Amino acid sequence: MKGGFIENLPRIYGLYTGGFIVFILIMALFEQMGMSAETIGILFVAFTVVIYAAIGWLSRTMQVDAYYVAGREVPPVFNGMATAADWMSGASFVALAGGVYFGGHGYLAFVVGWTGGYVLVASLMAPYLRKFGCYTVPDFIGTRYGGNLARLCAVVVLVVASFTYVTAQINATGTIASRALQIPFEVGVWFGLLGILLCSMLGGMRAVTWTQVAQYIVLIIAYLAPVIWMSNKQGFGIIPHFSYGEAVLKIAELEVTHGVGTPATESVAGVRVLTTLHNAPGTGLSSWKFVTLAFCMMAGTASLPHILMRYFTTATVKAARNSVGWSLFFIFLLYFTAPALATLTKLQVMDPSLPTGIIGKAFADVAALDWIQKWSSVGMLAIRDSNADGILQINEFFMRPDIVVLATPEIAGLPYVVSGLVAAGGMAAAMSTADGLLLAIANALSHDLYYKIIDPKADTKTRLIVARILLILIGAAGAAVASLKLTGILGAVAWAFCFAASGLFFPLVLGVWWKRANRAGAIAGMVGGFAAGTAYLVYLRTGGDPWIGIDHLRFAIIGMPVSLVLMVAASLMTEEPSKEIQKMVDDTRVPRGKEILSADH
Repeated sequence: MKGGFIENLPRIYGLYTGGFIVFILIMALFEQMGMSAETIGILFVAFTVVIYAAIGWLSRTMQVDAYYVAGREVPPVFNGMATAADWMSGASFVALAGGVYFGGHGYLAFVVGWTGGYVLVASLMAPYLRKFGCYTVPDFIGTRYGGNLARLCAVVVLVVASFTYVTAQINATGTIASRALQIPFEVGVWFGLLGILLCSMLGGMRAVTWTQVAQYIVLIIAYLAPVIWMSNKQGFGIIPHFSYGEAVLKIAELEVTHGVGTPATESVAGVRVLTTLHNAPGTGLSSWKFVTLAFCMMAGTASLPHILMRYFTTATVKAARNSVGWSLFFIFLLYFTAPALATLTKLQVMDPSLPTGIIGKAFADVAALDWIQKWSSVGMLAIRDSNADGILQINEFFMRPDIVVLATPEIAGLPYVVSGLVAAGGMAAAMSTADGLLLAIANALSHDLYYKIIDPKADTKTRLIVARILLILIGAAGAAVASLKLTGILGAVAWAFCFAASGLFFPLVLGVWWKRANRAGAIAGMVGGFAAGTAYLVYLRTGGDPWIGIDHLRFAIIGMPVSLVLMVAASLMTEEPSKEIQKMVDDTRVPRGKEILSADH
């Protein structure tokens, strides 16, 4: 090919996409020839993970700017794809539709918040942090406010938020691997970690960027294919996004017939029955919960270091702003589809007139279904004939929300090749986000803690070796915590957003937009907001009653006001920043001109 790697990106990823589609067709042919479902699942996951690992190996580097910010040469469209993959975590791909399935329209607050957050990123953060020229989020905090204490506080918040998030992604890889490879969940999390480390350890941000572009292509094909197929099969056409309102009305009728809301007579650990109406009318409290959850997710989006880092990789400030637009477009493709998937899958389960419907069918027939047996064998699903009437009732069907997307092809009776494709897509989503999170943690610890605070004289080789060792250690700790199943995927992700919003949102925003913000204010805001939010979470998890509906998913509503008040008060009560710092803030808001920081700082 003529030209360099960057110039040939459209051709390279065009060939990659074509090759992946050919692989899908080959797997479909093998299924027709009699290849077992287990083998197809293993081949899908193994093939894609090997491809990602190969990209990671080819992208290895010992250059600081390449390792931390991919050489600042990523084009906006491809950075948008990489950001979307970074964003399309296990929560988005694996758990979001499951939340809508079990929780109804209230869970759309996640969609509103996560997409709306990119408006804040584009208008308040990304272009200005790119102009600043930093490598990491604590790098901006430490330089803008001055002093190692502010930098250290930012590192602590970053590590807690990102580690909470990464355990959710490793949880998702374990869920997928346990089903696709027929291995225990506790083993699956370590398999997922191995793939994650292969992608990111040697090449840092450069390797993560190019694997994330490849992962986005896999995950979006994997997410759209079963929804379009299932919609067409149910008679809603090949673009269900505009026509599944009929399915919502049908579900409302079936909820009355099946008695949705009747409590189950027994419980099964880790799985749920369907008790919430799909389209229940909102009350004052539910509207408040919707708004507060959406707000927490928006602020968290604009505070998460692994997302903000993606905009440090573009060549210019304009490219960073354009990248946000492309990110939102690529994210929209999946988020616009998630409610349709949840609705059509729920209809597939609840409608006994459909060939694959199970509620209201003979219990013995349902228990004999292959997908019921296999998901039950790995602890993700259970059925109980509690009243011994021989008919499966709605409150006798238990399922983990995290498997709704993964099980959809089997629920809908689609060829198993589609299940293998979805497993590969889910693995790509979880791995891509985990890559970004582990890198954010390792880079912050190696650059901001080790290099900036502990050993400022460390050479390049030492800094990158430290980053790689930290990557392995943090990943192993994440896998160990994920294997304990402390919370569901969606819950852990919401905590991560609230930690980041409580500690980092206002120090970042005011660091760009308020020259009077100083070191004392930033430290007070980070420590006070993070401590208040964390204390409220601990209060709830130890049996405390929520205040005005603020539960564990939205504890940033407590942390953020504390952070803002303390930051403003401490800044006004102490000496204003130097003229030099204030000029730096002014320069940061000017799109053109040189970066504020030097190339290797």
